Amino acid sequence: MSSLTDIEKRYLEKILDMQGGWVLDYTDATFAEFFKRHKIDIHSQRYQTYGTSKAKKMRAFWDQEPDAVVAPVLSEMLASYTAYCELNGRTPDHAVLEKCQAIVARLYGGTATTAAAETVDSFLNREFIIPNLHKLPVEAQVADVIEARLEEVRKALAAGAPLAVIFLCGSVLEGVLLGAAQQHPEKFNRCPSSPKTPEGKVKPFHEWSLAQLIDVAHDVGLLKLDVKKFSHGLRDFRNFIHPYEQMASRFTPDQHTAKVCFQVLKAALASLAGER
Repeated sequence: MSSLTDIEKRYLEKILDMQGGWVLDYTDATFAEFFKRHKIDIHSQRYQTYGTSKAKKMRAFWDQEPDAVVAPVLSEMLASYTAYCELNGRTPDHAVLEKCQAIVARLYGGTATTAAAETVDSFLNREFIIPNLHKLPVEAQVADVIEARLEEVRKALAAGAPLAVIFLCGSVLEGVLLGAAQQHPEKFNRCPSSPKTPEGKVKPFHEWSLAQLIDVAHDVGLLKLDVKKFSHGLRDFRNFIHPYEQMASRFTPDQHTAKVCFQVLKAALASLAGER
């Protein structure tokens, strides 16, 4: 079991908005996907000690697992919290967030530092220029399609159509990352985080999820850490292309959300083109 104290758990429950049985805005599907990246089946019977809500499974998780397992999960969850606030136009609770970051640092066996991760504000306030699309790791014909989709993004932003912006940005990101995998097959296939079949073989690239493409692209050095973090936020929102997912998560995007997603896409394109 982890060494989290009762007081530490109270801070974490506050920041993750667990009072009503939820954990941030995760649906059952996105919650499972989040934990799957850490090789954990959060919906298994093992984590239903206290009940079946996401919050109760989270409590069972940190009660049962050691610090070395809990720390990286909570670290990424706190990063998701900051992205969640920014993408939804909410002001993060910086005082509680700092306490939670210190808690995670303790679990890692170290101390909290502000240099450990870039803040949401500093990332979003930077100027990212869309690179020459022919520098991207995709075929020339695909670069032309991407250019057309980026123009559609600009039109959707001007028209006040945030969902269209989010879906277009997600599709462009997935297309470019798939192209990167196809241009660098050895790197992607040999990466320890590449998705495997039950037999242990690396899956064909067309079967990789966007989350898997993001993680491996970072692990092979094509995406910076900050871009990886925010790209997962964009990926989460892109999943709301399914109406029932959007309804279940109570997700209501606005122009601010759309602009943030476009910022994330621009940062990812710059990183993949080797311009940052």
